[in-house]
Amino acid sequence: MFGTSFGQRRAAAYQQVEVQTGVTTADPHRLVLMLYDGAIMAITSAEVAMQNKQIATKGESVSKAIEIITNGLKVSLNLEQGGELAERLAALYDYLCDRLIYANLHNNQAALEEVKGLLVGLREAWQQIAPGAGGTAATGVSQQAVAS
Repeated sequence: MFGTSFGQRRAAAYQQVEVQTGVTTADPHRLVLMLYDGAIMAITSAEVAMQNKQIATKGESVSKAIEIITNGLKVSLNLEQGGELAERLAALYDYLCDRLIYANLHNNQAALEEVKGLLVGLREAWQQIAPGAGGTAATGVSQQAVAS
């Protein structure tokens, strides 16, 4: 009766509410995890779009990933308190964005996979140093690299 698009819109609406609720109730550490998740999902969407030759969707997904990396992850870095770690993360985020632009312009699946793999690794490392996870003291890394 309503068709597939109704179901897709409904699912998207529920997902949007879930994300908004998560953002308003999450601590700073969890927000960074959510940013990693969003960038990874956008790259996954770009990979599928690239395989299906959906140029507009691929471009939108790559742009979304770049937006999350640049105006979410990179902007949240506190370069004064984070020192060398924050500087290296900022440089890595710039590299990731450069690779995403390359992937988009050249339909390069390998570049998308590279960026996604790096983001997955960063997300896993960030999750390991979660407050209460016990990883912070052992690594000497704290949330200083990210502004609260």
